[in-house]
Amino acid sequence: MGVNWREAVLGQLEFYWDFHLRPRLAGLTDDEYLWEPVEGCWSLRPDGSGALVMDEAEREPVPPPVTTIAWRMAHVGRDVLGVRARAFFGPHEGFEDAGMFDRRLWPEPLPATADGAIAMLEGAVDHWRGAVAAMSDEAFAAPLGPKGEPYDRDPMGALLLHLNRETMAHGAEICLLRDLYRARF
Repeated sequence: MGVNWREAVLGQLEFYWDFHLRPRLAGLTDDEYLWEPVEGCWSLRPDGSGALVMDEAEREPVPPPVTTIAWRMAHVGRDVLGVRARAFFGPHEGFEDAGMFDRRLWPEPLPATADGAIAMLEGAVDHWRGAVAAMSDEAFAAPLGPKGEPYDRDPMGALLLHLNRETMAHGAEICLLRDLYRARF
């Protein structure tokens, strides 16, 4: 009996999203979304034009900085799921050659509010879920190819599992930050 990778991969993400992370996002306020629990947090900040950008460094500091809920939600919605879904499944908006780390595929603008971030995250999860559900059985074992950039020989199934793991890890951090925000009073 073979493994139904589509059911396994989707089931893992859907269970986590539907019963763990999405319910924990209910009631998220703008203050909580942008709360910086310690000095030096990475967050979303306005650039010279007023658009929000994520704090980042060419080389991530060791240890990595504490991040805000806003930073984590943008990372999952834009970087982890958003760009990967657009690179592999579209829409490419004229960037058909874009790989899975290509910043041209970043959904913009980054959300300034908790409600906007939840909507972005929901959209990214829905897009990813729909694209994975439409994959053929053979696609799970197929190499990523050029869109996989340095991971071009890795199978799509490995990327899917990795992105589920990233979503769950960052989701747990979001939930912990919510717990700490609530407990700070």
